[in-house]
Amino acid sequence: MKISSMFESGKCVFSLEIFPPKKEGSIDSMYEILDELSDINPDFISVTYGAGGSAATRATSFLAGEIKSRCNIEPLMHLTCVAQSREEVEETLSSISNYGIENILALRGDVPPDGERKYDFLHSSDLAAAVASHGFGVSGACYPEGHVESPDLVTDTLNLKYKIENGVSHLISQLFFRNYHFYHFLDRVRLAGIDVPIEAGIMPITSKSQIERMVTMCGASIPAE
Repeated sequence: MKISSMFESGKCVFSLEIFPPKKEGSIDSMYEILDELSDINPDFISVTYGAGGSAATRATSFLAGEIKSRCNIEPLMHLTCVAQSREEVEETLSSISNYGIENILALRGDVPPDGERKYDFLHSSDLAAAVASHGFGVSGACYPEGHVESPDLVTDTLNLKYKIENGVSHLISQLFFRNYHFYHFLDRVRLAGIDVPIEAGIMPITSKSQIERMVTMCGASIPAE
C-alpha cells in the first residue's frame, strides 16, 4: 500500500521509526521490539539507513521486509544517495522488491566524515526521480525552519516543490519545538502549490547532548527556556 493513500480517509496517520542494529548478525534483537511496536498499531514503520555501504543496505531492507511479513505493517525504507553510485542504487531498487517493499524515503544523507562521496545524485530530488521510475511510493523530508544549507525560506520552498515534481508524494518533517514553526511552514508550502500529505516529525528527547547534536545537524532551533 502506498503511504500517500493512507491519508485519503482523513484519519490521523501515525508512524514510528526504528534503527537497524549496528552489528551484522544481531537482527534477532529487533524481533521483540517489533512485536512491542506492533501492539501500538502504527500505520507504518520507517527504517533508517545507516553508514556502511552494502551492509547497511542489507540490514535496512531485511528489517523492512520483516516488518511487512512478520508484523503485517507497511514499511518505509530509508535510502540515501550521498555515498552510492547510480548503479548501486539501481541494484538496491531491483533487489528490495523481493521483500515486498513498496515505499521508500528518498534522502541525500549526511556527507561521510572522510569526505568520500559520490556525485551520481547531487540531491534527494534526483534520487526521488530514480525511485519513482521503478514504481515505488516516494516519501521525502522537509524542514519547517528551512534546510540548514538553504540560503532562505523561498529557496527552500522552491527546492521542496522540485522534489514533489520529481515524484515525492508524502513528506515527513524534521523535528521542531515550536508548533508555530510547523504551522507557518504548512501555510508557506500550501501557498506554493505543494499539496501532498505532510507528517509532523517528532523525536523523543532522551538526553541533552543527543538533542543538541540533532539540532546542530538539522537546523532546528531550541527555545531558550
